[in-house]
Amino acid sequence: MTSAPEGASTRLRGLGDLELIVVTGKGGVGKSTLAAGIAEALHRSGKSVLLCDIEAGSGAAQAFELDPLSFTPTEIRPGFSAMAMDTEASLREYLKIYLRIPIIGKISPLAKAFDFVATAAPGVREVLTVGKLCYEVRERHYDVVVVDAPSSGYVTSLLNAPETIQALAQVGLIRSQTDWMLEILHDQQRTGVVCVTTPEEMPVTETMELLDRLAEQTAVAPSLIVANRVLPESFNLREREAFDALTAARGLAAVKTSAGELGLSALALARAVEGIRNQRMAQLGDLLEGIGDLDIALIPEFFAVPSGLRMTSLIADALIEELA
Repeated sequence: MTSAPEGASTRLRGLGDLELIVVTGKGGVGKSTLAAGIAEALHRSGKSVLLCDIEAGSGAAQAFELDPLSFTPTEIRPGFSAMAMDTEASLREYLKIYLRIPIIGKISPLAKAFDFVATAAPGVREVLTVGKLCYEVRERHYDVVVVDAPSSGYVTSLLNAPETIQALAQVGLIRSQTDWMLEILHDQQRTGVVCVTTPEEMPVTETMELLDRLAEQTAVAPSLIVANRVLPESFNLREREAFDALTAARGLAAVKTSAGELGLSALALARAVEGIRNQRMAQLGDLLEGIGDLDIALIPEFFAVPSGLRMTSLIADALIEELA
């Protein structure tokens, strides 16, 4: 197993001692950034971590300011690595490990045949992805594998891939391979889904629909909800009383007299921000009501912070504070 950072390991609420964490959410909610932040927080807590970018995009690479990732893990620091999924490389590894077929160089003809089969048979491509993740868990190369998974509309098909393949192959090597994958995926002490959302109507609705699909279509359990980009409270109680007085008709007249149009513009902006925050708080309330006993972490909006290591570090800080 890759060595973990020095110091006593601590458990983050909602993530516990999970070995496989699948991070998903509606497009645009910050899923990839949160996956990187979760991986960073877990590593800081004392675990060795592999962060896997399923869609081979640039999310993990950008989060840690790395060159483009490959199937071979890149070490970020001791006990912490990142990789990008590659179907052909995963197929190559599978053939080498399980079928003892030594393959040198590219496997283009075999890959083309695989593409043909994968197009005709649902779940074939996805099972290679899930198989790689479960293999890393089974071999205990790391304490935990964090997955930047497909968006919430597609993640259930990924998680269901071994069962889909089992429906096609009742006996034989493929069946036995999917059996052990399902043991890992269906063990709630080992595998969990983190649903990332923002306190807005569409992301909240899609999160609730995802929770329903996970319950109805898979045996993989949600472990944590992360509400990202939560606007901070603008005023304390005394400041709110003053703000309410200023935005009343008589208060506005006084502001116009003393501060002119600039003062009125500042109040209008503050009132607009308050309106947006109130709307988001209402959506957050609906989310809290709908998730039952699931743990939730609230991540604030970080204004004017660029993506990269700084953002990843701030997300990790917030998660550690929220899940202590």
